[in-house]
Amino acid sequence: MLPPDARRRARSEMTLTEKASLTSGANFWNTKPVDRLGVPSIMLTDGPHGLRKQGGAADHLGLNASIPATCFPTAATLANSWDPGLVERVGEALGTEAAAENVSVLLGPGLNIKRNPLAGRNFEYFSEDPLLAGRLAAAQIRGIQSRGVGASAKHFAVNSQETHRMTMDEVVDERALHETYLEAFRIAVTEGRPWTVMSSYNKVNGTYANEHRELLDEILRKRWGFDGLVVTDWGGNNDRVAGLVAGNALEMPSTDGVTDAEVVRAVEEGRLDEAVLDARVDELLTLIERTESARAETARPQGATTDRPDGAAPLDSTARPGGTTTPDGAAPVDLDAHHALAVEAAQRSVVLLRNARGTLPLGRHSGRVAVIGDFAATPRYQGAGSSLVNPTRVDVPLDALRASGLDVVGYEQGFARRDGGRGAWDSPSSARRRRRAVRLAERADVVLLFLGLDESAEAEGVDRTHMRIARNQLALTRELTRLGVPVVVVLAGGAPVELPFAEHVDAIVHGYLGGQGGGQAIADVLTGVVDPAGRLAETYPLRYTDVPSSATFGRTEATSEHRESIYVGYRHTDKVGLPVRYPFGHGLSYTTFEHSDLAADRTRVRVTVTNTGERAGTETVQVYVEAPGAARGEFRAPRELAGFAKVTLEPGESASVTVDLAEHAFDAYDTGSHEWRTVPGTYTVQVGASSRDLRVSAPVVVDGEPWAPDTAGLPHYASGHVDRVPDDEFAALLGRTPPAQDWPAGRPLTRADIIAQARGRGGVGGGLVRLIDAAGRLLMLLGRPHAANNTRFVLDLPFRSVSRMSAGTVDEAMLDGLLLMVNGRFWRGVRRLVPAWRAHAMAARARKKD
Repeated sequence: MLPPDARRRARSEMTLTEKASLTSGANFWNTKPVDRLGVPSIMLTDGPHGLRKQGGAADHLGLNASIPATCFPTAATLANSWDPGLVERVGEALGTEAAAENVSVLLGPGLNIKRNPLAGRNFEYFSEDPLLAGRLAAAQIRGIQSRGVGASAKHFAVNSQETHRMTMDEVVDERALHETYLEAFRIAVTEGRPWTVMSSYNKVNGTYANEHRELLDEILRKRWGFDGLVVTDWGGNNDRVAGLVAGNALEMPSTDGVTDAEVVRAVEEGRLDEAVLDARVDELLTLIERTESARAETARPQGATTDRPDGAAPLDSTARPGGTTTPDGAAPVDLDAHHALAVEAAQRSVVLLRNARGTLPLGRHSGRVAVIGDFAATPRYQGAGSSLVNPTRVDVPLDALRASGLDVVGYEQGFARRDGGRGAWDSPSSARRRRRAVRLAERADVVLLFLGLDESAEAEGVDRTHMRIARNQLALTRELTRLGVPVVVVLAGGAPVELPFAEHVDAIVHGYLGGQGGGQAIADVLTGVVDPAGRLAETYPLRYTDVPSSATFGRTEATSEHRESIYVGYRHTDKVGLPVRYPFGHGLSYTTFEHSDLAADRTRVRVTVTNTGERAGTETVQVYVEAPGAARGEFRAPRELAGFAKVTLEPGESASVTVDLAEHAFDAYDTGSHEWRTVPGTYTVQVGASSRDLRVSAPVVVDGEPWAPDTAGLPHYASGHVDRVPDDEFAALLGRTPPAQDWPAGRPLTRADIIAQARGRGGVGGGLVRLIDAAGRLLMLLGRPHAANNTRFVLDLPFRSVSRMSAGTVDEAMLDGLLLMVNGRFWRGVRRLVPAWRAHAMAARARKKD
């Protein structure tokens, strides 16, 4: 990597226009080069669980094809492994595949907190717990960057929902911001040292995340020591100059020079200090240098040279170090080995939720096995949107079960995956499939029933509308459980679902979204080839209404109020003693474990774990710190995860396991000093198998100046009953009156508003919304759920993005005309739009001639 003075020299030779050009993309995935100075273009591309490099038409919604790449389990799945070492190995494989394709930055991992089960991108995030999310994200970052490819920790910050995500204002109190939503990023940044961080679309307490100086500068850089580059989410720039000032260095994708010109004007008019622009350019040059080893030498035209005019070495002059290379200069990828790793990662992430009668594992003793459910033959193994990977192969559960030695007597689809788009469980097609499935089950000794969320349920840009499994699947389950034949349910999906049948089936295995190797992994767990080692990284509520944010999540227009504050997931359910379907950390094994001999102090825990069963197995040692008095009557969770470790033991074997406690295990965030602060008292360190299965404990006394989080005027926060916080109490928590939750009615729409705000206005705007809605319905009827979901993305697009993301098709003057038409001034808009279009077309033809 070039020393700082060399970077400064290269930057000092740039014109203002060249410097401004480096702060936005050249196209959808690449930065701009400065050829005369040897500054290369670099590629950034998706995604968190597999490379999504597009060879043709580009988009960030998974619409167009990408090159084949290994599809690993999604983050929600990998989180169930509770295994940073495994996640780091997956990161290494991701980095290897990215480097082989000359990709400099892989856009992941995603590590936002799972605030609500309905959030559309929950499959892309790790956990409801910031320690678990942060540790796993740091591991993946280290793995990716060990191959010379930059990782991008995203989406910073408080990206909690997809509904109106590009303008939504996440209103959150200071304690929850730091203890819940920023803590995972702090851990990922300080332990993983990512080379890039991606800012989120949304606002945080009134300011766009990409323009938030406190987040991007005061916290990210000054407090946490981040020394990399901040990149926008694709289309996530609102005010380019404000973003640069806050600390964002790169806007993606290209805006066809629109925002570059804004930057140049701001400097020339004295509104932007050129030193700020210089700092952002230096951050990009640093990223180019850091990722140099991952870029292979590319073919150059005959007679071309890499020399700079002044004879100095170009910034991209170092060849890829060592190793055999493919013809294009990149290191080869062992796709077979990566597939084997994908299978292993899925195996170690499968969660056995229930095994009431010891039905599992299956074997020859199980007799005749009926396999029922569409997901057995057509597995759902990943989410949708920008993370959609084109896998190198896909293991099918049905095929793997047939090859396992089980006596599989037949397969039936059982239900229509989407039931013709009508959602009616008793449609003729579902009824026919259900009757055939029941007849098959009557001939079997055990039924494997594959259920889950279909492709339309979970996707970028769309939040789920409920937490239920499809009604036709529930109807089938009811009929099968009435037969008296043991039923083993195998679930697929990236987030919690309601499980009303849980007590009526013999076993439940959850594969989440297991990637291309998930089918083999499920078969291996069902047949006992491997022990189920996964543990839930999120709480499974009994019903959606038990979630404290359920009353308003995704139902407001302008703001999303985090009235539950710090009480997310198990921090809420454990505070109020709410029954759950499955607690955070839950997961069964085919063997049993005993915990003993606990010793603990302020920094670490040591405990003995013994395999007391008859099979080898893997235990996840979970360490929780319970607050003094379990925080009764205090604005604090009763207990929080403070550390974890994995241990694999043979039958009868014991091991002493040491776990380091989290940095803030005995702390809370003090909103008075704006710092973390130790809360003194006698704590209880607890070790167990979930947040509600705590088997051994030991007291730890923490000394310090008496202090506790303030609860004055906050009775609901002291009790934890935050599902019904009144307006005045939430305002007291915030220290201000929150802004209106809904859009102001009647005012003209501006560039900062989204297309959906034209709904119900009539005229061009209302017609545009109706057209988009109709396109979504049609695509769903045609069986194209991915494309249908993406119409929702269009509705949430700000008008400013119409010009910026049009690849030069629409300019600012044309956008002004369109807005006049949307706002009911049709003919005036036409008079503005048509001349602007003509002028734009003439300018384009002139540029083409030149």
